[in-house]
Amino acid sequence: MQKPRFLTRRPLRVGFLMAAIVGMLAACSIAPVVQTPPTSSPSPVPVPSMDDTRPLPPALVREQSRWVPVRWAELPGMDTDAVNEAWPAWLQSCQRPIPDWRALCPEIAQLANASANEQRRWMREKLQPYRIETLDQRTQGLLTGYYEPALTGSRQAQGAFKVPLYAPPAQLGQRKPWFSRQEMETLPAARAALRGKELLYLADPVDAMVLHIQGSGLVNVTEPDGRQRWVRMAFAATNDQPYKSIGRWLLDRKLITDANWPGIKAWIDRNPSRVNELLWQNPRVVFFREEALPVGITPPGPKGAQGVPLTAERSIAVDRRSIPYGTPVWMKSTGPQTSFDRLVLAQDTGTAIVGAVRADYYAGSGPAAGELAGRLKQPLQLWALWPR
Repeated sequence: MQKPRFLTRRPLRVGFLMAAIVGMLAACSIAPVVQTPPTSSPSPVPVPSMDDTRPLPPALVREQSRWVPVRWAELPGMDTDAVNEAWPAWLQSCQRPIPDWRALCPEIAQLANASANEQRRWMREKLQPYRIETLDQRTQGLLTGYYEPALTGSRQAQGAFKVPLYAPPAQLGQRKPWFSRQEMETLPAARAALRGKELLYLADPVDAMVLHIQGSGLVNVTEPDGRQRWVRMAFAATNDQPYKSIGRWLLDRKLITDANWPGIKAWIDRNPSRVNELLWQNPRVVFFREEALPVGITPPGPKGAQGVPLTAERSIAVDRRSIPYGTPVWMKSTGPQTSFDRLVLAQDTGTAIVGAVRADYYAGSGPAAGELAGRLKQPLQLWALWPR
């Protein structure tokens, strides 16, 4: 998925989404290499508790990470996190389990309605925690966030609703990269190729840009019969142009001093005649497909790269060369406004999510999720939980 990294981040996500225009972004498992544990560890392991005294297994080396076995006592917040809130995400991953997890998925399902303490006891018995490090043994990384915008749109170009969201054009594969954002809006050949591919219309071109960066979004539309309903604009393809941050463009020209979304929006409000100039700095465009959503219930999350719906505040995007999809991960991150010690599931990826200790936190849908995702850019530690 992709997201608006409040404007300094990323091209889009393979499976799906991306948190504000600035910050910028199956089921397969890379066989680990067993490595003999070193005689000394770069960071000390706490004294184990009385119920956590089994011999530690050897370290594991994956393509882009090193997993060092640790005691459960090392995981911060393990005894206080509401791990039951992560269980729905875990059940989703068990819909498409990698081989290592198939045997345990029935037990995970049986624990769906258990208490958090019962779930914790099962985890300690069945799983081994591993501290995730870079191949050169660095344990600190970066956490960012992404979300799914919730917007209002129209089936027809009418009134203020004049900004189209497109399905992939038939000729998309005939030209790589395809036309840029500016070319799509100005060249007759590009406009002709897009004719009839309009899915929905938005009122604000900046909202459309956010949707392109996030890679997916919810849109409330009024149907011809007058009923309103939510539909999802899900990622289908891109024009293969590079992502370039409009926030960075504004910073480089000293037009703003902080590339957060309020600052960018304030500049846009002061300079309405320069909106196209600004948006054209990012040539990358996303094409969508429409997903119908159930009526009358909270829409499920968008599908991540694992192929299962994401769970707000319990799904993360990772570099799958470091962490296989479907892996439960213990995450610690402390920032100036937000701190996390919690269980999450690795269920998505993104082109900007590269490295061993790197994660993108799915904050959910709508404005509050966007606010959370947009302010996340802080230190991170990760522990993989793996079957014994």
